[in-house]
Amino acid sequence: MNKVLSTSHSSSLSTMVVSLEGEQLYTFEYAASITETSITVVQVYVELGVIEPNGIMLHSREITRISQIQRLRQDLGLNLIGAAIVLDMAQELAQLRARLKAHQSQSTL
Repeated sequence: MNKVLSTSHSSSLSTMVVSLEGEQLYTFEYAASITETSITVVQVYVELGVIEPNGIMLHSREITRISQIQRLRQDLGLNLIGAAIVLDMAQELAQLRARLKAHQSQSTL
């Protein structure tokens, strides 16, 4: 678990902490506010393993993931698990492409 270096409170809904590793972490309340959803939805996503909290906080990438899931659900009509699978597959594809590119650049040396 990351240790907190400092905190910032610009409002009660936008609490952010900076870990000793320099990562910005946000409250569930902030994530719900910024993604225009509810704290309950964020908690359900955590309980189902759709997003991974850092203790009781969320990394910005998890907030981005919430937004992407909401968009897939609204625009394409996907259910929660389907949207999470699409994002996981897209991430895996990006990683495979990066590995292939690295392998190809090593092969040309």
